[in-house]
Amino acid sequence: MPSVRCCGCGMAAEAASGVADEEDIESILPDAVAGTAVTPLRKIAFSSTEKVTETHMTIKTVGIIGAGTMGNGIAQACAVAGIDALMLDVNPVALDKGVATISGSLDRLLKKEKITAEQKAAAMSHIKTTSTMADLAKCDYVIEAATENEGLKIKILKDLDALLPASTIIATNTSSISITQLAAATKRPDRFIGMHFFNPVPMMALVELIRGLATSDATLATAQELAKALGKTPITVKNSPGFVVNRILCPMINEAIFCLQEGLATAEDIDNGMKLGTNQPIGPLALADMIGLDVMIAVMNVFYEGFNDPKYRPAPLLKEMVAAGYLGRKTGRGFYTYA
Repeated sequence: MPSVRCCGCGMAAEAASGVADEEDIESILPDAVAGTAVTPLRKIAFSSTEKVTETHMTIKTVGIIGAGTMGNGIAQACAVAGIDALMLDVNPVALDKGVATISGSLDRLLKKEKITAEQKAAAMSHIKTTSTMADLAKCDYVIEAATENEGLKIKILKDLDALLPASTIIATNTSSISITQLAAATKRPDRFIGMHFFNPVPMMALVELIRGLATSDATLATAQELAKALGKTPITVKNSPGFVVNRILCPMINEAIFCLQEGLATAEDIDNGMKLGTNQPIGPLALADMIGLDVMIAVMNVFYEGFNDPKYRPAPLLKEMVAAGYLGRKTGRGFYTYA
């Protein structure tokens, strides 16, 4: 099933409100998927697989870097699962907004009687915030979910690596940057992994786990257990631009933009064709608006440069719309207009 923000998808989505997206996606997802938001509150003890050298590992606190759409979504998933979440952002306003988004998301579940008031209170008690990176030193596992900017991520990872205990695993929520390359910015490439969540995190069941060249079996096993503890289904993917889901999804959206550009059909007819003809819950152009057209063009450029293949070139119409500032829902105008 397509994600709501394909790159948020790590590239995502700090610029847009996750609340509207969560409400929108809930209306098109079956209960079996939407229900993944409600995981029994619990503490999780992670046991090793036969390949793991550690015999026992307990994750009590997960640090999350970034309080935007992806960061607060990951924090909510942890909190609902009974795992302490320490959310870091340099902007205190972003932290307040992130906590408010989580509270609002849980309120909607409460209103629909999917959780109780006690469960909401328990989940909120597991969420803490900070603007001081040194506070993350007490975390057992840290997920970087900052803006999809390679230079920024490398700086964050170097700073993080210097303060965390050697045993702490670092994960990145990137949707496009090489895991091996990011791992090389640290002195723990064996304890580094890609952990690509999909937006809205509390509702989307999938997590892509991406191994870098040096990622150990123990690190992968721990990431798998954490994903399952959050009520997600992990799939393991090799390190490659776009990994699996975005590698398939984003070029499909780009081709839909080419179809619109060439006048083959209207945006509405393109979307209806894909919804009714391929049973997709949302059309590719509406999905692009939810992702953000700036995010879309960034991903396609990563593919184009990474594979050196013209089939990944961004559609000229996509370039024009980004240049005009028509980025989709977050700006009120994309392939559709929004009040």
